[in-house]
Amino acid sequence: MTVELKLFRTWSSPYALRVVHALEIKGLEYETVLEDLKNKSSSLMEYNPLHKKVPVLLHNDKPVCESLVILEYIDEVWKHSPLLPQDPYERSMARFWAKFGDEKVMPSIWSVFVSQGKEQEEAIPQAVANLKFLEEQLKGKKHFGGETIGYLDIALGWMANLISLLEEIIDLKLVDAENFPLLSAWMNNFSDDPVIKECWPPRDKMIEKFKAMHAQYLKQAA
Repeated sequence: MTVELKLFRTWSSPYALRVVHALEIKGLEYETVLEDLKNKSSSLMEYNPLHKKVPVLLHNDKPVCESLVILEYIDEVWKHSPLLPQDPYERSMARFWAKFGDEKVMPSIWSVFVSQGKEQEEAIPQAVANLKFLEEQLKGKKHFGGETIGYLDIALGWMANLISLLEEIIDLKLVDAENFPLLSAWMNNFSDDPVIKECWPPRDKMIEKFKAMHAQYLKQAA
């Protein structure tokens, strides 16, 4: 039976990009369906009626939703080039830090991005503290997964793309080689991987999109 894979995503979603990275690392063929979240397709509404958001991976007409869930599904179905560690404890830690990235790191960095003045100054320490936890996890390793890119690298991969982009927009450095030598090196190693590099959305378009978002947030806060 022919395996059919279809990925519903947007061009800029960091969550959907996780799935792209996993599919490309596994060397799997798939069809991309780009969604407009202001005018969501009936297919997206059908396949993800609960959240009505991307990404959704359709495998032989069966939808799988939520990016981290999709990563594990891909790894379980296609065993080659494993993403999750083989050791049960290491697997649990990868899941723990992936959740930490989504629930703590991303919101704290976003708080810095969408604020200014005193509010931004007060948001920075928490973002830095969260990043320090990730710095500790990289001791003695090229990637979070070891020598090769794995599940946790993909889960945190948005940092390698978005952090420098957001820093440029707000003219503020959060991650530098002096304070975060391991994290800085990892961001470069991850971004420079040939498979990953081919997947990044155009930087100029991302800058334009997030500049507009930044301006809108500041306008609403005024």
